[in-house]
Amino acid sequence: MLKFINYLLTTIDKTAENSARLAARQFGRRSFLAKTGALLGGAALMPLLPYDRTLGAAYASETAGAEEGSACEYWRHCALDGALCNTSGGTTTSCPPGSQASSVSWVGTCHNPKDGKDYLVSYNDCCGKAPVNGATWCFSSKGERPGYRMGLYNDINWCMANENKSYHCTVAMLVGLADE
Repeated sequence: MLKFINYLLTTIDKTAENSARLAARQFGRRSFLAKTGALLGGAALMPLLPYDRTLGAAYASETAGAEEGSACEYWRHCALDGALCNTSGGTTTSCPPGSQASSVSWVGTCHNPKDGKDYLVSYNDCCGKAPVNGATWCFSSKGERPGYRMGLYNDINWCMANENKSYHCTVAMLVGLADE
């Protein structure tokens, strides 16, 4: 066993050394310093860029209660057709480990009763795992359109655009305020 560990460490050491030598041959110090300087300069300017803080505040205040997001009646789930990810190992806005968000999605407009505003909600299917037994399944078709209006139709396996097409659950992410 000790010989195997020694062999493994030697192999890792040689691989790291060869990778470092290859990188040193391909990239000069000047280009490295120039790219590093540009990265640091760009990162230093990020706080100066303008951004809209109102949606973040609305999102934070509306997602404070965990129980709200776990029911089909939660306002953000007004057009959700599928299993809730927060009952399948993920959260309202993130896929469970081992799955990935679909490359395409459908969008619904949901009314938030707490602030009286309408929000665009993107529903992304999480793909790559089998559905969980006991997950909460919702069928909310408010605002759904016929199948020929693909972006507004929620009865499609949206994992069809991914490499692994198996459906696991659906997340509901706020996109922004809906225009009146």
